[in-house]
Amino acid sequence: MNQHQGSVIRDDSRATVHGQFTAQARATPQAPALSCDGTVLTYAQVDAAADAVAARLRDLGAGPGRPVGVRIERSPHLVIALLAVLKTGGFYVALNPGEPAVRSASLLRDCGAGLLVTRPEVPAELLAEAKPVYLDSLHPADAPAGTAPAAVPPGGDQDAAYLAYTSGTTGEPKGVLVPHGAVLRLVQDSDVLPVGPGDVVLHLAPAAFDASTLELWAPLLNGARLAVFPAGEVTPERLAEVVEAEGVTAMWLTAGLFHLVAERPDPRLAGVRRLLAGGDVLSPRHVDAMLAAFPGLTLVNGYGPTENTTFTCCHAMAEPVSAHQVPIGRPIPGTQAHLLDERLRPVADGTVGELYAGGRGVAHGYWGLPVATAERFVPDPFSGTPGARLYRTGDLALRRPDGVLEFHGRVDDQVKIRGFRVEPGEVEAALRELPGVGDSAVVARTGPTGERALVAYVTGKQEQPLQLPGLRRALAEKLPAHLVPGSFVQLESLPLGSTGKVDRRALAARGERARPETDVPLRLPENELEQWLAQLWCDLLGIDQVGVDDDFFEVGGHSLVAAAITGEIGQVQGVFVTARSFYENPTVAELAELVAELRESVR
Repeated sequence: MNQHQGSVIRDDSRATVHGQFTAQARATPQAPALSCDGTVLTYAQVDAAADAVAARLRDLGAGPGRPVGVRIERSPHLVIALLAVLKTGGFYVALNPGEPAVRSASLLRDCGAGLLVTRPEVPAELLAEAKPVYLDSLHPADAPAGTAPAAVPPGGDQDAAYLAYTSGTTGEPKGVLVPHGAVLRLVQDSDVLPVGPGDVVLHLAPAAFDASTLELWAPLLNGARLAVFPAGEVTPERLAEVVEAEGVTAMWLTAGLFHLVAERPDPRLAGVRRLLAGGDVLSPRHVDAMLAAFPGLTLVNGYGPTENTTFTCCHAMAEPVSAHQVPIGRPIPGTQAHLLDERLRPVADGTVGELYAGGRGVAHGYWGLPVATAERFVPDPFSGTPGARLYRTGDLALRRPDGVLEFHGRVDDQVKIRGFRVEPGEVEAALRELPGVGDSAVVARTGPTGERALVAYVTGKQEQPLQLPGLRRALAEKLPAHLVPGSFVQLESLPLGSTGKVDRRALAARGERARPETDVPLRLPENELEQWLAQLWCDLLGIDQVGVDDDFFEVGGHSLVAAAITGEIGQVQGVFVTARSFYENPTVAELAELVAELRESVR
């Protein structure tokens, strides 16, 4: 990996993300900045295109300190839109196009964004909240490189760069307001992702997910190229194709996707020299498999909450892990990690304490929630800087004698699902609003693939029958996919502990393996291929039985398990089933018919 090589251009009078990008574009105007599916844009072209969009946004009222929504699938247009918002002096609120429109509309309403940069065919719910600014009319590659840029409002490192929403205990998402300086601390002169000219960093994470902060701005502020993974489903096969075609040298994967890739390391990933993974606990076995498959690879376990700007600690590995768990490492530059007891006193090394994060990465707080901000962002007693604060992560950790930190769980019920932070309380609140639901409790359980999934336990109301299959569909209309439980179980009552609270440990220990209730009658496999597929589903979903007419997503399936199934089909049956084909044939019977047709066509 290139260690900057003098490519970083400082502009201390304007310590902002867009200021540093503009300085980089002036220094290396013809260097490739963005690439996607055959399209390559130079730094000058990206800068000019962002200036043009910023001018349009300013004409419509965007400006310093104002939020602007951005709802665009992964593409060069998305990157240009985010940069354009920053160039107005405002901050972006990235929305996931795959999320239910009602949820995205509620986020726009919460932050007060009057503008939404998007593509055509915007859901009506969003149009009711913000004025759309369509980017389809702009062709970034044709933007005149010699156009004089519009004046960018002066800014500083404490100005807001983006607002990222996380799951909330009260049932409502919380917006985390992150300043420019926190982003710069992550990507400049950092040992997290040291890149420069000649490096290619993959953009894979949704823009609404804080991992995108590292993916986007580390390459673009350091003279490297950002390779955008085309919009659509991510599978290990497609990932390997894009990595090889783009010449990717560095990338970030969620823990779940990393484990899936590590099960069968693809030789086409050999060009990756630095691989970051995280969002949940990494398996030592999978770490060792990747390091054995790719000598010279540096694998980094990245840990950190959104409130401390993507990463707080990192642990780089080039040799097999010789422990029962993968450490989260040491604080990254510009960051402090304190392990404290309930009275905010440091605990001794080797003793578990709650991790508090301090330094330049700490966010401003929660948007419009002063009480929640005061609870989680506390005065920093260890800093001599006036007004310095610590973020209380809620994570438990231990410091080893060598100074490396180990993760030891949570102090509350928060969990990670496919890299996203999930407060079960948000899902429970949404469930209680549904017809027929009396009470609910949601717990996370680790499945056969090592990926966590949510299980919802619900009680019904006497006067209104409870239809479990309808609960999943109703939640899917209002919550993003990672918040929709994989299975639903009806109980007469929820178990209570000695304090009168729901006994979540008792629920988590139940180990439900029964076939989830669906609207479809159980029909057993009728041939050898259906039997093999049905058993594969059971093994990967952790249930005892599926019917051949059961919809994969109705019985707890999700994208990572789907990728594991298609990978196994390729290995055993010798045919390749695309993600799209799988989603178009989501039952055992339909999938068996597709596999049989594919096998016949290759004979």
